[in-house]
Amino acid sequence: MSQGRRYLVLFICCLSLFIVGMDNTIVNVALPAIRTDLNASVSGLQWIIDAYSVVLASLLVLAGSTADRVGRRRIFQTGLALFTLGSLLCSVAPSLRWLVAFRVVQALGGCMLNPVAMSIITNIFTEPKERARAIGIWAGLFGVSFGVGPVLGGALTDAIGWRAIFWVNVPIGILALVLTALFVPESKAPRARRLDPVGQLLVVTALLSVTWAIIEGPHTGWASPATWGLFVLGGAAVLALVRYESRRAEPLIEVRFFRSPPFAGATVIAICALASFNGFLFLNTLYLQDVRHLSALQTGLCLLPMAVVTAVFAPLSGRLVASRGPRLPILTCGICMAAGALALTDLSDGQNLAVLIGCYVVFAFGFALVNAPITNTAVSGMPRAQAGVAAAIASTSRQVGGALGVAVVGSVVSTSVAGANAGRLAQASHAAWWILFGVSALLFLVGLVTTSASALQRGRAVTAALGHSDAGLEPVGAIGPR
Repeated sequence: MSQGRRYLVLFICCLSLFIVGMDNTIVNVALPAIRTDLNASVSGLQWIIDAYSVVLASLLVLAGSTADRVGRRRIFQTGLALFTLGSLLCSVAPSLRWLVAFRVVQALGGCMLNPVAMSIITNIFTEPKERARAIGIWAGLFGVSFGVGPVLGGALTDAIGWRAIFWVNVPIGILALVLTALFVPESKAPRARRLDPVGQLLVVTALLSVTWAIIEGPHTGWASPATWGLFVLGGAAVLALVRYESRRAEPLIEVRFFRSPPFAGATVIAICALASFNGFLFLNTLYLQDVRHLSALQTGLCLLPMAVVTAVFAPLSGRLVASRGPRLPILTCGICMAAGALALTDLSDGQNLAVLIGCYVVFAFGFALVNAPITNTAVSGMPRAQAGVAAAIASTSRQVGGALGVAVVGSVVSTSVAGANAGRLAQASHAAWWILFGVSALLFLVGLVTTSASALQRGRAVTAALGHSDAGLEPVGAIGPR
């Protein structure tokens, strides 16, 4: 395949990434409008976000392995069709329950896009340095899509209404479907893994039960049997998953790869980064519109500096990873995201707008740097034959983090608003900002430990022991400092 054709395929794959990434954030700005129109509570708003994230996180690995088995282009096209249909259905949802249900349809399509597209890219760009550049472009666009979402969502909500935020996905999805049929070659793994229904059921059980408990905890009571029962069920599902998967010859999730500190670190960092980012957007959207009484468009414009910073620096992160490894961007990310959250721990109703936007810029600069090292580390630690599974694990980590971020901060605010800070959203959010600071600080610490020279050496040993030395880990500079 010529270089021009390879980059055309990369562009097509990036179209799917753009609509999925943008959809994660474009909805946030429209939440107050949706709440008014559909009479939704805070927990209802959380489910609009997390119904999508939980389903996506639960099925990403299955979608990646299925694509390796039956054909990557076929699954990619199916995902595009479902996501486009789900977006159209969301735009005509008559009630909150129907909107949440249609978000599930969107997620069923979305789970087939990112990991499969990354698998296609990894199998087309086989030369390590060129693959690193391609992944850098991919990861950079992921950051851009996250930044563009709030601005575009605000403009559409004010100009047309919240339903318009879902219309934007339809023409892009149709275009990607046509281009995929014309230019993307079909590919499969030489020997794909067998299906793992037990493992898949345990993943869904763990994510859904924990998310449900966190979101509904403020209403059912944190000490209620139902809440604790869901937490216990989620913990038991995680323990059973690890035990079951470690004994399978062809597991849904390859537990042995988590023995590699860089790979395990990339997973934890992805969870922390997206938990902090999604929680940050959720809190600020409610604050700007409910406390400062800004319109959706004004809210989007306040968040515009985040989009600009992300758009500028996310692509540069890929180049930095290719030349220097992930240590510098990961540590810088942790510092900046922690600083941005820390500055908002005393947020007030009349917070100086310039200071607020400064916090957005610092936070967004950190977030812009993190996606390229996560993706490159995960894919470079796996064999190309199972690139769909590798990319799916990285994407799953992001979605798990995003779902938990919204669930936790939303529940903390709901509990506080119902208690001592009744009716005072800014004051009620202080505990949530401290949580986001702690999560970002954890990101920094995990990055510091898992990108050290000793962690790199351990990662090489694990990769060699598993017989995956063809993964291109060393030439790409995927893990560890140089």
